Amino acid sequence: MLTSEQVRAARAMLRWEQRQLAEASEVSLPSIKRLESLPGPLAAQARTASAIQRAFEAAGIEFIPENGGGAGVRLVKKAD
Repeated sequence: MLTSEQVRAARAMLRWEQRQLAEASEVSLPSIKRLESLPGPLAAQARTASAIQRAFEAAGIEFIPENGGGAGVRLVKKAD
């Protein structure tokens, strides 16, 4: 499950503003701002969380699941 912390970390790795994530995911900017402000798992409908995750993955972000050390993100290819 995607967390707001992962979303903020992924944006930082890509040097994306919230506006860029909104455009890439086709999720409204107010929704991105709201989702990032709440700690923990994204308080979003499944299709919204999937759209955000797909946008990041297309840009080269890989989401690392919880494995005892915490969930995370990593950049697997250079962002355009």
